[in-house]
Amino acid sequence: MEILGYFFAVVIGLVLGLIGGGGSILSVPVFVYIFKFDAVTATGLSLFVVGITSLVGSAGFIRQKQIDFKTAFIFGIPSILGVLFSRRLVLPNLPDYIINRWGIALTKDMFLLLLFSILMLIASYKMIRKDDRPRLRKEQETNYTLLISQGLLVGIITGLIGAGGGFLIVPALVMLLGLNMKKAVATSLFIIAMNSVFGFLSTLQMFDQDWGFLLKFTALSVVGIFIGILIAKKIDGRKLKPIFGWFVLLMGLFIIFKEIFLKQLI
Repeated sequence: MEILGYFFAVVIGLVLGLIGGGGSILSVPVFVYIFKFDAVTATGLSLFVVGITSLVGSAGFIRQKQIDFKTAFIFGIPSILGVLFSRRLVLPNLPDYIINRWGIALTKDMFLLLLFSILMLIASYKMIRKDDRPRLRKEQETNYTLLISQGLLVGIITGLIGAGGGFLIVPALVMLLGLNMKKAVATSLFIIAMNSVFGFLSTLQMFDQDWGFLLKFTALSVVGIFIGILIAKKIDGRKLKPIFGWFVLLMGLFIIFKEIFLKQLI
């Protein structure tokens, strides 16, 4: 099973390199169901993997001057605050049982995994639908209030479930600021890197880290992103996005089935 988990580490990076997002949506299920970490630890480990892999992926875009740093910080700073809010205030204060009455037992781990599965279903829909390219915003004025609020929301989600939220960031940058897709993807990776690294560092004390395992998993993910970037030069990543979207959909449905129906049977 561990070999399968390390294989998915490469896949996480591969997908990030191919389509600029989406790969991190696999990390939490891999940590929970293959490596048997609890949900809170899995989200923390995911933040580290996503952060380092995205940072490496954005390095090439920095050299190409594709990252809009002004936008990255306007969107990214509220996003980091959202991550810190989730990791420092929300997660530590979630009770062990969210619901424990009327014959319903919803634990903290189940709640986080179900929240994650809902995000997977939303992400899969955005990947599968054919018209997935957001239309450029025609107006010249930038709605900074909406941009900042979007950043805060993405940060809260990222902090809770340990996924980068690139599928939310890219449309926001395109529709609110009129960035072209390549610049939006590049800026998104940089924002994801900031969010994830700050989120991981803010909750180091919440779980024990096996640095050997974590660095090995992250290294494989980094290898994957380099492979993905090379393949993306020959194959349009958008053509592969629907295929990956169906896989994410099945994974999301599997988590819902396992956490709700299978556990009730057991």
